[in-house]
Amino acid sequence: MTVHEPIKAPEGVPGLPRPSTPAHVIKSDAEAIEVAHKVAAEILKGASDRDQNRTLPVAEIDLYSQSGLWSINVPKAFGGPEVSYKTLVKVIEIISAADPSIGQITQNHLGIVAAIRTVSDEAQQALLFGEVLAGVRLGNAFSEFGSKRAADFETSFTDHGDHVIVTGKKFYSSGAILAQLVPIVATDDQGRAWYVIADRNAPGLTVINDWSSFGQRTTFSGTVIIDQVKVPKDHVVPGYKGYEKPSADGAIFQIIQVAVDTGIARAAIDDTIQFVKTKSRPWIDSGLEKASDDPYTIQAVGRLTLRLHAAQALLYQAAEAIDDALVQPTADKVAWAQIVTAEAKVLSTEIALEATNVLFELAGTRATLAEHNLDRHWRNARTHTLHDPVRWKYAILGNYFLNDVKPPFHAWS
Repeated sequence: MTVHEPIKAPEGVPGLPRPSTPAHVIKSDAEAIEVAHKVAAEILKGASDRDQNRTLPVAEIDLYSQSGLWSINVPKAFGGPEVSYKTLVKVIEIISAADPSIGQITQNHLGIVAAIRTVSDEAQQALLFGEVLAGVRLGNAFSEFGSKRAADFETSFTDHGDHVIVTGKKFYSSGAILAQLVPIVATDDQGRAWYVIADRNAPGLTVINDWSSFGQRTTFSGTVIIDQVKVPKDHVVPGYKGYEKPSADGAIFQIIQVAVDTGIARAAIDDTIQFVKTKSRPWIDSGLEKASDDPYTIQAVGRLTLRLHAAQALLYQAAEAIDDALVQPTADKVAWAQIVTAEAKVLSTEIALEATNVLFELAGTRATLAEHNLDRHWRNARTHTLHDPVRWKYAILGNYFLNDVKPPFHAWS
């Protein structure tokens, strides 16, 4: 008789401690941009090495969240900066140009902050916004690997008076490894989706480092196992309410994704220009001394830069539409914010993929050497732009402009 070794359950990654000192609180939109540039300069230094070695960006995330940039959309009424979304997306773009994995890790945190503003009562807002202002990071445990559609959730919770018990399994959990709180999308006995915000080190909550994607490697968006996890009621947020009437919540989740993609495109174009100027050789038939004088290369860089600027212009226009919808969340204003965000999503996807691909055509064969790791730009673009397919964005736009049909209203639109 063959004796089999017992199957070992996957081991989770221990959670990080809460910050020992309060995070900085940004005072203005201008300061947010200034701080973003400073943080980006620091996290850029090891971005390529972290990608190659799949290194957890612990120090970088601590720097980023302690800088105050993780609380920039906390309302002023609760002591937050409440910067405009035009400023917020510029911050994400700046960070993502340095390291798009770190830019993406912020996305769900900021999206949940926006949702709390929409759906929580004043007491819950004060509690959770206080955590965020102190520097506590929210990860995520949203999507499920085996469900038929992205919005189908098998994870659920049961009510136990002053707390709930939640059980399930999640995948695509960007930021959960490095968070102190993990919002879990779980349904109640009526099938309504809530954000059940669990302590990262709660008994029964296991975050596994099994993310194997070829891109966005250091988001560590792996598996979360939720086994009878106890969460106090004041950390259970009625997320479903954000989609019972018009709100900008869905567009906010989307626009941060757009900013990550324009950041990837910007980094790829910057690296293309730098490589062509310093390392590429002119083509044999050109008769030129420098690759940067090649008229075809000049034309290609002009095209890429133009298309990036067009994507950025739509990104900022979409952010202004979101700001408008936050002030007056009418059905028409919310739909317009969704539409312009969809347009920005299309262009940002296209320029991210084009710029990261054309990089090698312009820079030449030596740009493919492992020592440069320039393929990370394409890998990151190809992976991240798979969020929310562009082919459906075109259909949403066409139906809106042709048939006056408003976009679907959910977190992916």
